Amino acid sequence: MAASSLLRSLSRVSRRGCAPAFYGRGPLSPLSTAAAAAASDAGDAAVLRRGLAGLGPTAKGEKPRVVVLGTGWAGSRLMKDLDTTGYDVVCVSPRNHMVFTPLLASTCVGTLEFRSVAEPLARIQPAVSTSPGSYFLLARCTAVDPDAHTIDCETVTEGEKDTLKPWKFKVSYDKLVFGCGAEASTFGIRGVTEHATFLREVHDAQEIRRKLLLNLMLSDVPGISEGEKRRLLHCVVVGGGPTGVEFSGELSDFIIRDVKERYSHVKDYVHVTLIEANEILSSFDVRLRQYAINQLVKSGVRLVRGIVKDVQPDKLILDNGEEVPYGLLVWSTGVGASSFVKSLPFPKSHGGRIGVDEWLRVPSVPDVFAVGDCCGFLESTGKEVLPALAQVAERQGLYLARLLNRVMKAGGGHANSQVEADLGPKFVYKHLGSMATVGRYKALVDLRQSKDSKGISIAGFASWFIWRSAYLTRVVSWRNRLYVAINWLTTMIFGRDISRI
Repeated sequence: MAASSLLRSLSRVSRRGCAPAFYGRGPLSPLSTAAAAAASDAGDAAVLRRGLAGLGPTAKGEKPRVVVLGTGWAGSRLMKDLDTTGYDVVCVSPRNHMVFTPLLASTCVGTLEFRSVAEPLARIQPAVSTSPGSYFLLARCTAVDPDAHTIDCETVTEGEKDTLKPWKFKVSYDKLVFGCGAEASTFGIRGVTEHATFLREVHDAQEIRRKLLLNLMLSDVPGISEGEKRRLLHCVVVGGGPTGVEFSGELSDFIIRDVKERYSHVKDYVHVTLIEANEILSSFDVRLRQYAINQLVKSGVRLVRGIVKDVQPDKLILDNGEEVPYGLLVWSTGVGASSFVKSLPFPKSHGGRIGVDEWLRVPSVPDVFAVGDCCGFLESTGKEVLPALAQVAERQGLYLARLLNRVMKAGGGHANSQVEADLGPKFVYKHLGSMATVGRYKALVDLRQSKDSKGISIAGFASWFIWRSAYLTRVVSWRNRLYVAINWLTTMIFGRDISRI
């Protein structure tokens, strides 16, 4: 009887959302393990085999629950502006922070420290750590059941030693928002995933920084052949978009300012090669593209027009047969829909993204929305699929937060509560322009709304000042703005930190 009471008590608590347990064959929580030891009769054992309730459906009188998948630009902005007096918010993501991606390349060479570009979710939306019904769950979504209004999740523990094996659980939702982003495009080229480093997460930047500094130190060891030294110190960047160009510029500036002073024995062996199949910075004005090319070449970056056909552990092969040895390979060729997004049973837009209507709803699936790089307008809307840009994702997150707040105030916050709420205007994206830095005190600012329209486009020191000022004001918190400003100041005065930690 005591065991039965304990089990019933645990079930009631987890239904309220205070102690999530887990479905499937994964381990139960320590509290439910104790209950298992106490449960001796057949009825209690059957309950344990079925699994205790996870985050079950919200009860009458409770706030509706919005489940957000992802902590990127779209998901973070959505959670920031969501009215948590009317909603509980549950975030399911493999990371507990948002990455300020425009400044990520600067962390690879020590211009900025990693924590300067990582904003904890608890600072963006404090409710996930203070509100009784709101949570952050370190997990990934593996499946969706729109009819039952539940998602299947699995905890994320890879890369850590001596941790519990991943376990599975369910979360019920009233509103579900996909903001799970995209993954790097490899175009099916053999060896890219195994040997290249992408530049999308903080741990990618950390890996690049460690490998770059390791190669610098190894190349200084007596006895290494000249050919091996040149390979170790050859940094290859594939992809001539803003990320690839900015990383190349930061890297060349690092070589000119810091490497040649502190690694004088190998300074003549360090080289950067940027490989692009078409035009670099193809979305920018022609004049700005030429300026970027001139600046990169002037700073020592070798530009190669070609297509990568194969990537091997120490070299890559181009379509013309040329072999390019490398010590560090950074892959930055754009993004595409992830395998998880492609597997979802929803209508798709161009490229395999989740198809949405003009209000960012997934058609024919109630209470499901999508924002950011994982979604695109359906062909039936007559709108083009928007580019995978931070400003697109952020504005979609803000728009959807306001829409959900409007729905909640009209009484339609709970699952399947169809109300005649005014959803407001359709989502319309207006491009504010593009910016990119190409090295020390040089940047590009293109304020045209499209490639074919007219507008302001400037380059040089004034653009660099605008670039830094704009991104400093866009950093989410005052804490990180202070971090970034101090990092920039100390780098300007003392140079970059080249400690390999």
